[in-house]
Amino acid sequence: MSRFFGPRLPLFLLTLALSFMAVGAYIANELDREVQVTDPSQVFFVQQGDGVIRVLTALEAQGIIRSGVLSRLSMVLRGDTFSVKPGEYRLRRGETLHTLLQRFNDNDVVVYSVTIPEGVTFQWMLERLWRHPQVTRTLSTANDKAIGSLIAPQISPEGLFLPETYLISRGTSDIEVLRQARAAMERELQQLWRERDPSIPLIEPYEALILASIIEKETGLGSERPEIGGVFTRRIKKGMRLQTDPTVIYGLGSDFDGNLKRSHLRDDTNPYNTYRISGLPPTPIALPGKAALIAATHPQPGETLYFVARGDGSHAFSKTLVEHEENVRRYQLNRKQNYRSSPR
Repeated sequence: MSRFFGPRLPLFLLTLALSFMAVGAYIANELDREVQVTDPSQVFFVQQGDGVIRVLTALEAQGIIRSGVLSRLSMVLRGDTFSVKPGEYRLRRGETLHTLLQRFNDNDVVVYSVTIPEGVTFQWMLERLWRHPQVTRTLSTANDKAIGSLIAPQISPEGLFLPETYLISRGTSDIEVLRQARAAMERELQQLWRERDPSIPLIEPYEALILASIIEKETGLGSERPEIGGVFTRRIKKGMRLQTDPTVIYGLGSDFDGNLKRSHLRDDTNPYNTYRISGLPPTPIALPGKAALIAATHPQPGETLYFVARGDGSHAFSKTLVEHEENVRRYQLNRKQNYRSSPR
């Protein structure tokens, strides 16, 4: 028997070895095959708790790769290791399985934008957040204990979240979005407070936040915010009441029907009635953006103490009460629409 195989055995082994090498190379190249994408918007979901084997099996079942078993063997032969992160991944035409697994490893998930507008109330923002199709609601109401823990030591959530566009993945919870916005506001406010004009009559960052929220509600024109900040700053320094309608309206809450009456301005029970209280109201009245925060901490210098709405979105500023009353007659008294503005 040895005489029969003797001279042929090395050739047989060589052939066998070459065959194994060819098969190994064929399998090893499995990771370099392009994934099959039928639609540019096609996505793949890695579920919580999924491992590589389960993901490869699912990819095969959906026709995205040829074989989950060969792909796993390819990883072993090449010494590649991947961990897969749960989430939603957009598939890309022309990418290899190796690239896709690397994206699973890097958590390169599909992201969506969540925009918090400037000047809205916390309740309005929360309701909008709950309507976002990619946000998972976990909070019951605006008074949820989780919100209380997030904003401590403050009691009211109003004004504590920075209006901005945030990027989230599908299924991100409402409290996680709030956590991002809260942290962003804290960073912005603390930095501006450190850089503040030292002459402003405010004793802590929270007061700057309150003032910024009033500035935000008083005008939609970015160019006017610094001067409005200057007006309020000078009035506080002089011991003048702010006399601003938006604070009164905020204090009225759901009782406000769109018509601000003289009786509202005389109401001593409204803690936000800046026609009756001195200084700032107890909390912010809206979510102020960065421009309003800058206006509160870096108000424009000058002598103006009054302003009135012109009716076109801008305001007329004045130094004296006489000038202000003339502006009121010019821009408000003869108009059918209500262009109320403050202070008076």
